[in-house]
Amino acid sequence: MKTFFTSESVTEGHPDKVCDQIADGILDALLSQDPMSRCACEVTAEPGAVHIMGEITTTAKVDYEAVAREVIRGIGYTKQEYGFDCDTCKISVSLHEQSPDIAMGVDHSLEAKEGCDEDELGAGDQGMMFGYACDETPELMPLPVALAHKLTRKLAQVRKQGLLKYLRPDGKSQVTVEYDDGVPARVDAVVLSAQHDPDVSMEKLRDDLLKYVIFAAIPSSLIDDETRFFINPTGRFVYGGPAADTGLTGRKIIVDTYGGMARHGGGAFSGKDPTKVDRSAAYMARRIAKTIVAAGAARRCEVQLGYAIGVAKPVSLRVETFGTGSLPEDELAAWVDENFDTRPTRIIKDLGLRAPIYRPTASYGHFGREQEGFAWEDVDAEQVSELERLVDVSAMA
Repeated sequence: MKTFFTSESVTEGHPDKVCDQIADGILDALLSQDPMSRCACEVTAEPGAVHIMGEITTTAKVDYEAVAREVIRGIGYTKQEYGFDCDTCKISVSLHEQSPDIAMGVDHSLEAKEGCDEDELGAGDQGMMFGYACDETPELMPLPVALAHKLTRKLAQVRKQGLLKYLRPDGKSQVTVEYDDGVPARVDAVVLSAQHDPDVSMEKLRDDLLKYVIFAAIPSSLIDDETRFFINPTGRFVYGGPAADTGLTGRKIIVDTYGGMARHGGGAFSGKDPTKVDRSAAYMARRIAKTIVAAGAARRCEVQLGYAIGVAKPVSLRVETFGTGSLPEDELAAWVDENFDTRPTRIIKDLGLRAPIYRPTASYGHFGREQEGFAWEDVDAEQVSELERLVDVSAMA
């Protein structure tokens, strides 16, 4: 049976991603001075202005305006002709401390109040978080979103390297993959939209993007004579970023995660310190799912964790393998519960989440990137070996 699945990505110059990067740039600045900082920072961006708001409790002294301008400059909005630039945009800051009612539950979990563990943090909010992994790519990510991110990263690379000097920071990609009985077979359609200077012709832009971006990012084995390419399908794309569309933190949660292939609890990541399980538990759920797939215990795996505000231990744990598991799902869930500590304090420690590692996560996805600072992508070899042994024992039974 043939099916199709589509995922998208956006560049760092997309208005929503500008906001995510400013929020995480602020979080990094806080954590670099005070690792215990509490941050729930929201950012909006519009033509000529950025607004920073939210709750921050910290001993750090941070120039929030300077951080925002540095992030905008790094993205590439450096010219007034873009309609939004790092030097002339207005920046407003409206921040206050975390609610004492929330802080009380986070500082001392229900378990700590009951005398079980005095040092245990409570979850910063209720909610459910999902992690996902599959064997479609070496990084154990769904192929559509992996290819979409490769396209936007390549688009940014050829712009920053000066290979295509007429490009501007905003851009989007979309990839449709055809599956044959659940296995990726080919790329059916590619959509790529790139912001550009006004004097470049559409013919040159489309030829260049096909050659230097699409064919450079997508393996030729996945492209055939029937693959469709839509490059700047509306034509002109001169104004982009916050000059063309208001940006807001947390509006690209599917781009940030698995491209729609897995469920999402609803909570965004950027601007949140690791006591917010929206972020930290989603990272741990990814590590758990990736461990299960890496061990061959499933070809696809989705892990759900559920939390109550102020309570350390999750109220629920679910493992779903979509019929691809080598072990029963209840056995996998029991193994996960025994081998992974999913209380906030332990997640923060195990993944090193008090460090200023977050700004790089705020564009091109939080998962599938094996680079420094993405500790949730590192699986434990001993855990993989143990689970592989259990799979082998089950197969021989």
